[in-house]
Amino acid sequence: MKHILLMVPIGLGVGLATVSSGLVRALENQGLKVCFLNPVTHDRGGGEKICTESALANVEKPLPIQCVESLLSQGEEGLVLEFLVAHYAHHAKDADIVVIQGIISTQLRGYAPQLNFDIAQAIDAEVIFVIAQGKNTPAMLSEQVEIAAQPYGGVGNLKTLGCMINKVGAPVDKYGNARIDLFDSVEKIEDTTDAMSRCAIFKKKNFRLLGCFPWERRLMALRVKDIQKHLGAMVISEGKMNENRVMHLAFAAATVENMVKVLKPDTMVVTSGDRSDAIVAACLAYLNGTNLAALVLSGGHLPGENTQKLCEEAKKKGLPILSVQTDSLRTAISLENLNIEVPEDDEERQELVKEFVARNIDKKWIEELGATHPQRYLSPPAFRYKLIEKAQKARRKIVLPEGEDPRILRAAATCARRKIAKIVLLGNREKVERLAEEHQVPLGEWVEIIDPCTVREKYVAPLVELRKHKGVTEKDAYEYLSDEVMLGTMMLATGDVDGLVAGATHTTAHTILPALKVIKTKPDTKLVSSVFFMCLPSQVLVYGDCAVNQNPTAQELADIAIQSADSAERFGIPARVAMISYSTGKSGTGADVEKVKEATRLAKEKRPDLIIDGPLQYDAAFTPDVAKKKAPDSPVAGKATVYVFPDLNTANTTYKAVQRSANVLSIGPMLQGLKKPVNDLSRGATVADIVFTIAITAIQAEE
Repeated sequence: MKHILLMVPIGLGVGLATVSSGLVRALENQGLKVCFLNPVTHDRGGGEKICTESALANVEKPLPIQCVESLLSQGEEGLVLEFLVAHYAHHAKDADIVVIQGIISTQLRGYAPQLNFDIAQAIDAEVIFVIAQGKNTPAMLSEQVEIAAQPYGGVGNLKTLGCMINKVGAPVDKYGNARIDLFDSVEKIEDTTDAMSRCAIFKKKNFRLLGCFPWERRLMALRVKDIQKHLGAMVISEGKMNENRVMHLAFAAATVENMVKVLKPDTMVVTSGDRSDAIVAACLAYLNGTNLAALVLSGGHLPGENTQKLCEEAKKKGLPILSVQTDSLRTAISLENLNIEVPEDDEERQELVKEFVARNIDKKWIEELGATHPQRYLSPPAFRYKLIEKAQKARRKIVLPEGEDPRILRAAATCARRKIAKIVLLGNREKVERLAEEHQVPLGEWVEIIDPCTVREKYVAPLVELRKHKGVTEKDAYEYLSDEVMLGTMMLATGDVDGLVAGATHTTAHTILPALKVIKTKPDTKLVSSVFFMCLPSQVLVYGDCAVNQNPTAQELADIAIQSADSAERFGIPARVAMISYSTGKSGTGADVEKVKEATRLAKEKRPDLIIDGPLQYDAAFTPDVAKKKAPDSPVAGKATVYVFPDLNTANTTYKAVQRSANVLSIGPMLQGLKKPVNDLSRGATVADIVFTIAITAIQAEE
C-alpha cells in the first residue's frame, strides 16, 4: 500500500462526504483498489453505556462520536487513536489506496482540528484539505488553507498534497451558507472557478489544486419529499413527490397575471391555501405541460370543494400538493434553513454527485497516485467505467430488433445520451414513439427508428445469395425476414450496422441461430461460445460458457478457454484461466475429470502463452488459503480471473447462484467466435444490463 489520504475539512458545510466519495470513485475508475473509511460515526444514540471496552474492541465498526468525546474528556486521546489505527488496519489490509474522511469541526466539536492532525500522525497519512468557496476571495481562501496546513508542517510539506475547493460559485448568504432560496441568483461560475484556480497558494511547490467543483443546480436539487419532511407538511396529493426535484422556489402572492411568470418547470410554488385563483392557475399550468415540482399551500388553509375538483386532474397526472400550517413568510424563513446536503437515501443524487466530483478531480494527479503502486486491481466500477469509455471511443452503430420493449427504449436513450453507441431500433415507428412518450424516454438524435416493413425488401436478395446453397428462395427469404432478429442480423451481415443485441423478448436460440446461418464463425474458430463478466464486490471475473454449449468435448472446452482468456484480456482483465471440475489436480477420476484434463492439455498446447491450469475445484481457484492446501504449485489457484466450466448445466447454475446470492451485477452473455458481434440478453435483463451489453458489442465491433 502506497497512499493513505486523510480528507481534512476547513470550515463548515464543505461537503466533505461528497468530495471524499467522489475521490474514491475517481481512484476506482483508474483501476485502483480503494478502501474508504469514515472511522467516527456521528450517531449519538445509545447513551453513556455506548462507550465501553467492547465498543473499543470492535474495530470492524466505526467509533461513535459520543465515545470519542467521552474519552477525550478523560484525557484518553491515546485510546481513541489506538482504536482508529486498529480500525484502519482491519479494513485496509489489501487496498492500494485508503481514503479516510476526517472529522468536521463545529462549535461543539472544537477538538476536531487537533484530532485530525493526531490521526494523520498516527497512520502516517497524506493530507488533502477540503474547503467551500463561500464568501471567500482567492486571497482569503489562500490564508485559510495556510492556517489549516500549519500544524501539518505547512503547505510545503510533502505530506500536505493539496486542496479541493467545493461549491465554487454557489449562491450563498452573507454568512457563506448555500441556500435553496438563492438558487436563481448565481453569478457566472466559469470566471469564479478560474479565479479560484489562480490562488497564490497553488503556486507553491508540492501543493496543488487537486479538484475544483463548480456549483450546479441539478446536483443540489432536493426531492419534494425531502422538503416535505423538513417543513413537516401534510400531503394532500403525493403525486410524483418521491421523484420530482426542486430547481426553483416561487412564492405566488401576486395576481394570476403576474404569477404566470414564475410558473416554470421544476418549480415549487408556495401560495396561501385560500388563494383558489393561484391554486387553479398552478394546476392548469401543470396540465398544459409545465412540470411544476410541487404546490405548497401555506397558512393551514385547505382549498374548498369546488377548487379541489378543479385540481383533481392535475393530482391524477402527478402534481404533488402539500399543506403547511405556517404562513408564506414563515415558510420562506424555514426554507432558508433547509439542509441541501445529499440525503442518505437519495441514491440517484449520490451517484450523480460522485461522478461529477470524480470528473473534476485532477486526472494527472490521479494517474500519478496510481503509477506509484505496481499492482493493478480492476474493480467493478473501474470495469464499467472502462467499458463505457471504450464504447464511446468506438462510436459504433448497434441494432436492437426488439425496439418496442420499454427496457430497450430506456437503454437506447441512455446509450444515445452518453454517446455509448448509435442505436437503430426496429419496430413500428408510431408505436415506438408512443411508448417513448408514455415512458418519458427522450430518444435523441443518436437513435434511429426503422420500421421493418420499409426495409425488408432491401435484404431479400442478399439473404438468398448467402443461403442459396441451402435452397433458400425469394419467398423463403421474405418469410425469414418477417422476423426482426433475422432482419437485424442481415443488416449486420451487409454492414449497415456494426453489431446486434437481442434476447429481451426472445430465447437465446432465437438470437444466435440467425447469426450462425448468415454471419458465421471466424475463419480460425470452430464454435461460438459465451462469457459473463461477474462484477463481484472486490473484482471482476469471467465465467464461460454459461449460455451456448451444453456438453462441449475436450477440444471444444479448450477452444472456450482460449476464447474466454482473449476476451478477458481485451476488456482489461489479466487472464489466469481455471478449468473447473469437481476435482483438483489428480485427486479424482472419471470421464468428466478426464475431459477437463485433456481440455487443459489441448489449450496449453495450442496457446502456450496462456496462464491456464486444471482441473481445479472452484474454491481452489478462487480462495488463496484453499489453493495453498489443494494446489500449492498452481500458477492459477487462488487468483483465477477466468473460470471455464465443464458443461452448460454447471456454468449456468453457478453464474445464477453467484449473481443472486451475492447480489452482483453480471454483464452478458457476450458471444465469442462470430465474424461480427451478436450478443444475447437474458429475458429478465434490466436496463443497466442492456446498456452494458450494448457497450460490449460496440467494443467487439471495433476489432
